[in-house]
Amino acid sequence: MPQGKDTAEQSEFRAHCRSWLEANKPELPKLQLPQAAYEVMTDDHVVYLRDWQKKCYEAQLIATDVDKRYGGHGHSGFQQIASLEVRRAKVPYFINWIGLGMTVPTLLAHGTEEQKERYFPKIFSGEEIWCQGFSEPGAGSDLASLQTSAIRNGDNWVINGRKVWTSSAHFASHILLLTRTDKTTKHAGITYFVAAMDTNNGVSVRPIHKLTGESGFNEVTFDDTVLSDSMRVDEVGNGWKVAMSTLTSERGAGVGVGAVAGESSHSHIGQLIDLAKQTKRNGRPVWDDLVLRDRILKLMVRIEGSGQNTRRARVRALTGDPMRLPLQSKLTGTEIGQELHEVALSILGMRSSLYVGDENAVDDGKWPLAYMNTYTGTISGGSSEVQRNILGERVLGLPKTK
Repeated sequence: MPQGKDTAEQSEFRAHCRSWLEANKPELPKLQLPQAAYEVMTDDHVVYLRDWQKKCYEAQLIATDVDKRYGGHGHSGFQQIASLEVRRAKVPYFINWIGLGMTVPTLLAHGTEEQKERYFPKIFSGEEIWCQGFSEPGAGSDLASLQTSAIRNGDNWVINGRKVWTSSAHFASHILLLTRTDKTTKHAGITYFVAAMDTNNGVSVRPIHKLTGESGFNEVTFDDTVLSDSMRVDEVGNGWKVAMSTLTSERGAGVGVGAVAGESSHSHIGQLIDLAKQTKRNGRPVWDDLVLRDRILKLMVRIEGSGQNTRRARVRALTGDPMRLPLQSKLTGTEIGQELHEVALSILGMRSSLYVGDENAVDDGKWPLAYMNTYTGTISGGSSEVQRNILGERVLGLPKTK
């Protein structure tokens, strides 16, 4: 809701958010934070970010609108204000982004009362950090072909299989887990669980090192891991429906309980303009290049349009198909980010080859690092190609591609 239309209560809450964030903005740690929560690797960063999330939760900036019986603060219509003010304040991101952005919306829709009461408070505080076990070595874009098995044994299930590209698994305490309980049917043979990342219960984690040198992704193996049936989410065979609920939240249409994103494209475009003005080529600022300036201005228009779509998505009467705007925002937002950082590299020219740690690198090499990391966004949560297919087939009603 635009600030000018706040009610008296909302205006008071917004003032609280701003004053608290201004008074409590933490000093950055000695070791520079990664650019995104999914690249956190060190224990020092985990402790620092967990402490920051807990303080924000206690200040009612997280779980603002969630019922008090689940550890929330019991307001109505205030979370959007809290999340907006967190982003505006340019403070560190919340480390438990999967717990806040995926686990909570999923369990609100499909979980038991016991699961909500057990998991939510520790998700909000950051005491228990979550990861997502969906993709497998042979089941990425075709998620429904997953093969991690769950075999019933009385009141328990025995899990065997591998998950891959699992962000934050190296320090997560719990995982959202998709399994196959019936091999005779594809979508209806999938069941959804929540599970503890217990190494004493057959769970092992192997980091995957990327081109950037970071290892926020992991491979997770389940070897005769035993789960109680109380950790099942929804009915047996209903896992595909639950998974779609999780993915909807991942793509931006879920029930928000905290601002889990880092810097926005609005922030980056300002930094890009500063870079163009400060970088010299042939004795003149790169900003004087009319072709490049035109490209930057077109990016600004796209970013503003994307932002207005995000605002429109909050008004149910303006959304039309409930999947259209979230899918569109995920698709365009990640591709805008990629183009923005590509422009940054073109501004830097040969200096774009100087990476993090090089004393001659501009802004400590953050632009080439960020450019390589933008490919994470265009792949994770469904690649851009998959998003276009979903938009075309499920939203626009176009025939399926062959």
